[in-house]
Amino acid sequence: MKELTAVFILCMFFSVHQLPAQELAILKYNGGGDWYSNPTALPNLIRFCNDNIGTKLKDKPQTVEVGSANIFQYPFLHMTGHGNVVFSNEEAENLRTYLLGGGFLHIDDNYGMQPYLEKEISKVFPDKQLEELGSDHPIFKQQYEFTGDRGASENT
Repeated sequence: MKELTAVFILCMFFSVHQLPAQELAILKYNGGGDWYSNPTALPNLIRFCNDNIGTKLKDKPQTVEVGSANIFQYPFLHMTGHGNVVFSNEEAENLRTYLLGGGFLHIDDNYGMQPYLEKEISKVFPDKQLEELGSDHPIFKQQYEFTGDRGASENT
């Protein structure tokens, strides 16, 4: 019995310490806004996080459509592009459910997305307004301080 218990404990130890890497995804949307632009942004962020903050993220991000149930497989979605963004009502509802369930959407406006995105985000959260955070907000003063000049300096 002791041998069986020891084997069980070892199996549990190795299964916990060899957790699979988490996957992140690029959000594919409609509207012609180049959802696929800046293809190195998310892989660079993944590499930085793995190298500097101890994450175990898979190197190659996946692509997932905003209306797909598969978005719930990814805790972090990266959205980028230029210009037009369009969410159907079903896609907006799917994204709202994802976000209210704890999902995170990182939006990188490569150039020109803002007016289109604001309109579509109002479909996702019709009773909310986007609020711009000032550069003095605490979220920008964590381990890596954002200086406001598009660069980051380590806050030691």
